[in-house]
Amino acid sequence: MELARIQQLENLAKEFGAPLYVYDADIIKNQYNRLVKAFKSVKKVKLNYACKANTNLNILKFIKSIGSGLDTVSIQEVQLGLRAGFEPKEIIYTPNGVSFQEIKQAVQLGVRINIDNLSILETFGHEIKNYPVCIRINPHIMAGGNTKISTGHIDSKFGISIHQLPHVLRIVNNTGIKVEGVHMHTGSDILDVEVFLKGAEILFNVAKEFHDLDYIDFGSGFKVAYKEGDHETDINYLGKKLGERFNEFQKTYPHELTLMFEPGKFLVSQSGFFIVSVNVIKQTTSTVFAEVDSGFNHLIRPMFYNAHHTITNLSNPEGRHRFYTVVGYICETDTFGTNRKINEIHEGDLLCFQNAGAYCFSMSSNYNSRLKPAEVLLLNGKPHLIRRRENLDDLLTTTEEISI
Repeated sequence: MELARIQQLENLAKEFGAPLYVYDADIIKNQYNRLVKAFKSVKKVKLNYACKANTNLNILKFIKSIGSGLDTVSIQEVQLGLRAGFEPKEIIYTPNGVSFQEIKQAVQLGVRINIDNLSILETFGHEIKNYPVCIRINPHIMAGGNTKISTGHIDSKFGISIHQLPHVLRIVNNTGIKVEGVHMHTGSDILDVEVFLKGAEILFNVAKEFHDLDYIDFGSGFKVAYKEGDHETDINYLGKKLGERFNEFQKTYPHELTLMFEPGKFLVSQSGFFIVSVNVIKQTTSTVFAEVDSGFNHLIRPMFYNAHHTITNLSNPEGRHRFYTVVGYICETDTFGTNRKINEIHEGDLLCFQNAGAYCFSMSSNYNSRLKPAEVLLLNGKPHLIRRRENLDDLLTTTEEISI
């Protein structure tokens, strides 16, 4: 991490307190522009930000301002998107395992509907007329950086099996549903471009069965670099190869199609920094622990996915290197990093976890009755508080206290 960034983050922690999430809007915009540029050979491209990665209302507003649509997975995310200023048709709603009542709510709000279940598709066709849908296909491809984030394999709960396409066509023909798009999403942290190209061929074959599509949605799952020397998806190579293949398919299709993606982590992960303060340095027989004022209540990815987040000592960036296991203050094992080489840490130092923009605050909790941290957005280089730090009253807001 550059010294200028270290100084900036240290100053923000002193101004707003720690723990603290910080997001840099310039990084989000740069990532968005990288994707757009990679697919410049395709006439119509639409990116829909997968907002489950980070749903702060101000992040959504910024992402709308740079031209993105919105990919949502719950009715609450739909409502947040509308609150952020997205038009209904700029929002695609891709739920899994929700009630039909929730889907009807989304229809009433006028957003695009993506269906991944034969039963729901048939019910939709019978009960809701003249409302177009997208159909999510499971391509039976095992991909992704972790089994918990692989969503396109044969045993996945997501999508309609490619082998059930005849059933899809029967329902569409019997109910008269207009299918406006076809979709797939095979997982997250996919490095191999060939995985996307293989999935694309499957989706193109599905698209041939529908003659009035508006778009083909290839999901996302692009890998970002999490540490020095780490690899990321070669976006330019993907744009070249998939762009060429899409344009070839376009020539065979009755009318012009839009190429869609739904990047989440790729847009916001590297924009985020999570700053904590060191409470205690604890030496055991074999380990030096740096115990911080946070835990998996604030950042669960290392414990949940075994995810790696580079840890920098903001307070002593040029000190000698030592090895530390960085842990939290939760009553269970909450290890952020084991035996990490970090500039010498003292009690009171500020540590920063990088790549904290995606699936970090959005997966936080109040476990151990701990309070959630504040969030700050750097917009044109200036810090803006976009979520205040919680207090005890926030924990009690929804509690109905009774006499006992």
